Amino acid sequence: MPQPLDLPQGFRWGVSTAAYQIEGAVDEDGRGPSIWDTFAARPGAVRDGHTGAVACDHYHRYPEDVALMQGLGLDGYRFSIAWPRIQPTGAGPANPAGLAFYDRLVDALLTAGITPLPTLFHWDLPQALEDADGWLNRDTAYRFAEYTALVADRLGDRVPAWITLNEPFVHMVYGYAMGIHAPGRALMLDALPAAHHQLLGHGLAAAVLRERGLDVMIANNLTPVRPASSSEADQAAATAYDALHNRLFTDPILLGHYPDLSAFGVGPDLGGSVRDGDLKLIAATPLDGLGVNYYNPTRIAAPTDPGLPFTEAPIEGVPRTAFDWPVVPDGLRELLTGLRDRYGAALPPVTITENGCSVADEPAADGTVSDPDRIAYLAGHLDALAAAVAEGVDVRGYFTWSLLDNFEWAEGYHQRFGLVHVDFETQRRTPKASYAWYRDLITAHRALQER
Repeated sequence: MPQPLDLPQGFRWGVSTAAYQIEGAVDEDGRGPSIWDTFAARPGAVRDGHTGAVACDHYHRYPEDVALMQGLGLDGYRFSIAWPRIQPTGAGPANPAGLAFYDRLVDALLTAGITPLPTLFHWDLPQALEDADGWLNRDTAYRFAEYTALVADRLGDRVPAWITLNEPFVHMVYGYAMGIHAPGRALMLDALPAAHHQLLGHGLAAAVLRERGLDVMIANNLTPVRPASSSEADQAAATAYDALHNRLFTDPILLGHYPDLSAFGVGPDLGGSVRDGDLKLIAATPLDGLGVNYYNPTRIAAPTDPGLPFTEAPIEGVPRTAFDWPVVPDGLRELLTGLRDRYGAALPPVTITENGCSVADEPAADGTVSDPDRIAYLAGHLDALAAAVAEGVDVRGYFTWSLLDNFEWAEGYHQRFGLVHVDFETQRRTPKASYAWYRDLITAHRALQER
């Protein structure tokens, strides 16, 4: 039995998923095409030509997946709502069948004693909006608010808290700056309007949620930034990278202004994207919680080419995941205490909304799936979380990524993050050793708090 951690009373345990990565059923019940449907169909865009057309077939198998969550003893389930299921073209009235699916899912979760925590946007923009320039178009922020109202009006009577955006930094950089993810643009710094318009969308959607008495969160991918050396050049490069990765999507909401991006040749108006009143609107609805997605620190050195004011340097001497990401559990403590020190009273309560690792695990001859590396990863990061709590950081919950092996974006089905193994040919679900470990940890934690 895992040892329970010293965590606050009422600490919430959960898992996270995302719609395009697990649902499948991309052509059913009136769902419109998303940018990921279009991108995955592009030759060479996704490894081995994989798509999310079937994924984990969660759209049909959600009762089985909710039963797996109930078996873990979870308090909460973070999932995302597919905007193209609700508004197939990103505008107009709601698609009744799309809303009905999430009705069924929410009711199943509540029956199982699990609190739903929906994310409104996890990268699957309706293709029709991308045809009109996507998040580079200011109008998309207003469409997002309209979509938010449709979903909140249907589910808000049973769903108390909502996440507006998932990892807007990653969506901007991979989707609009580098072209690695959908929609596949490669605009580099010209992608910055996608940052501002996502934040504007957050502000508009947050107002919609608050008007309905609902709690508001955002889930940001954050990383402690470590300079490669004590040299002035490496320190300056690390400061520039920190502003882009960590502060660009956090400062406007918590502090009401953008960070200094002068190292990128960008002023406070982000190249003319910011209009009068925008920043006030973005910060107008205080967050009820900040979602933090953490996977690893980032080591930064002085630039080696003139395109950007930094170069990413490898972190050496640590274990690595199957995705070749460095495993540095104490980076989570470093990140959380750094957020507290940076934002002080402006920092709302924190929930870890994603943390996990890819492991090359497959069923053994007896059908079991052993994943000791994942157990070690989770245990180390939870120890780091508990250390941050002991240092005074207000952390309210931990949602591991992910419940299921799934479609891992540009990597297709080659990276497995799940507590549950999925055979993508048969859709057979097999709980891994980490599933039992997480279940036992949650049980031990509850028993400790009930004493």
